[in-house]
Amino acid sequence: MDLDILDVAIFDGEALRPEDRVSIRDGIITEIGTGPAAVPAARTITAAGRLLTPGFVDAHVHSTFGGQEALACDISGADSLEAALQMIRDYVADTTAATDPAHDWVIGGGWSMSHFPGGDPSADILDAACPDRPAILLSADHHSAWVNTQAMSAAGLDETSTAPAGGVIVTDSTGRPTGCLHESAIDLVSASVPAASDEEVLAGLREGQRYLNSLGVTAWMDAIVGDYGGHRDPYGTYVGAAETGELHSEVVGSLWWPRGVTDIDAEVARLTDLARAEGRFRATSVKFMLDGIVESRTAAMTTEYMCTCGGLGTSYFTKAHLEASFAALDAAGFDIHCHAIGDAAVKAALDAFAAVRSPGRAGVADRRHHIAHVQVVDPADVPRFAELGITVNLQALWACHDEQMIDLNLPFLGAERSGWLYPFGSLNRTGAHLAMGSDWPVSTANPWETIHVALNRSHPTAANAAPLLPDEAIDLTTALRAYTAGSAHLLRSPDNGHIRPGQPANLALASVNPFTLPTTDIAEITNVLTICDGRIVHDDLPPHTPAPTATFAPTTTGSAR
Repeated sequence: MDLDILDVAIFDGEALRPEDRVSIRDGIITEIGTGPAAVPAARTITAAGRLLTPGFVDAHVHSTFGGQEALACDISGADSLEAALQMIRDYVADTTAATDPAHDWVIGGGWSMSHFPGGDPSADILDAACPDRPAILLSADHHSAWVNTQAMSAAGLDETSTAPAGGVIVTDSTGRPTGCLHESAIDLVSASVPAASDEEVLAGLREGQRYLNSLGVTAWMDAIVGDYGGHRDPYGTYVGAAETGELHSEVVGSLWWPRGVTDIDAEVARLTDLARAEGRFRATSVKFMLDGIVESRTAAMTTEYMCTCGGLGTSYFTKAHLEASFAALDAAGFDIHCHAIGDAAVKAALDAFAAVRSPGRAGVADRRHHIAHVQVVDPADVPRFAELGITVNLQALWACHDEQMIDLNLPFLGAERSGWLYPFGSLNRTGAHLAMGSDWPVSTANPWETIHVALNRSHPTAANAAPLLPDEAIDLTTALRAYTAGSAHLLRSPDNGHIRPGQPANLALASVNPFTLPTTDIAEITNVLTICDGRIVHDDLPPHTPAPTATFAPTTTGSAR
């Protein structure tokens, strides 16, 4: 591709530049200049002052899982329980005649915990929408499953069933399962679901890549590459798509560390056999899910939840296990990726990283270890990220007063911990390295909505418009840097995160220049052009027109996985 982008504001991954032109020849950025190119390209785009950034790098996303769910019974767009039930009824009606045995099951998800009292749906409600086929629908956060009576029967789930370690079977007063499963208890039903075919997983990857590219994302970290929650391991699909060229985006896979590992050395050896350090798909990271989520009271806390159920949540690994496994993986050359929501989980991860760096441990200097989500962080632990060189992986879209925050977080956390939520500003002020991601399909992968919340600590569709801890906001430059150069650093990407001569063109063009807007309008920005690996993969920019006025569509937010 030969292209000149003229009259454009340029954010190069670190800061705004004074020039107004980027020239691309044969897919490579050749010049950042001012005014027309000395030798014009075959195609010219006049950007009318829009902002050009590096392609966004999503540091925490589930692209194949999200793509598969978007092609299945996807109810993530429902703004009410009745809307979700209608989507389910429509899907069931449309797929009843399917001959594929896998379609005997209704599979999908995206439901919001805020639509149910206490966050727990029941089988009888799902039975009304899907009475004749087993159904399993994952919550938007993928930490819970909603199943109907047929599914429980197929899986043999009844009052005699016992939840695995870390799992919760929601039961009624007689001890009978009600149709809601949390955390590892999901596996009691998902184990009975027919495995997705190779074609279905590949279709999910194609759809995931298309969706992310449409939003300006040109590289990402797939946060779970392994079998999880009824989803099949996408490792082989990624390898095949990279080899055929169908994967044109850059992806780092976080290999899943199972919760039941007992032989650490054997597991590290298994993962080492899967490691890939070159190509469009690399496997250089290992994912630990340290705890659950606040909404189901499974996020790990140092003091009890402020509710009648109390408890400290779920910690999946012991201190000894984390220290030994982190040390072994670090020595084997892996970067470590932690899911940590509660303050106890954040502290446990930092303690284990500190042990790897302690005297007598042969830690490798240039590791890119990081902790994702960081919802509840003890102020005493905030400076430790910078001190230990641990990247903070922000999912900023959740740092607002949405329904789940109001109904299922703040009441259970109490006043003190509610002041510790998503301390992005404090972390930034300590000098911590920031990356940013979406956790799609938990919530939208649209970077501009995420950046909006990072700047405002509020969202246009939030139940309460009041900012959530406004002192923890970050500025636009910091947010853009985190979503481009910051995340690219985490991925060890040579080709993404910056706009530099000599690099393949990985670029995103916004509908307007956000530096000219009030911060309260950032969510209205859309992506109009994506260039990935030197090729245009998304083009929604009418030729020879002024910058359009963007429109905003509400999206669902959720919690992490």
